[in-house]
Amino acid sequence: MKLASTFAAAAIALSLAACAQRTDLEPTPGASLPPTPYGENEQPEAEDLLERSTQAAPQRNVELRTRSEEREADPFDLPPEG
Repeated sequence: MKLASTFAAAAIALSLAACAQRTDLEPTPGASLPPTPYGENEQPEAEDLLERSTQAAPQRNVELRTRSEEREADPFDLPPEG
């Protein structure tokens, strides 16, 4: 029982130590960045490739409701045909 709790504590400590590790992004040895995009003159850096475009992550343009409000009448909310 004591061995299992020691092993669990060591596993937790190792996993916490690993998640705080940060280094610059680089391709793995033997690999390279993707080819230069068509129409571009220079190869983008790794950080540039990680930036998401507006289409990939659009901004919200509606406010979230903060309180209850009466719903407007919906002309398409019809009862089922019998």
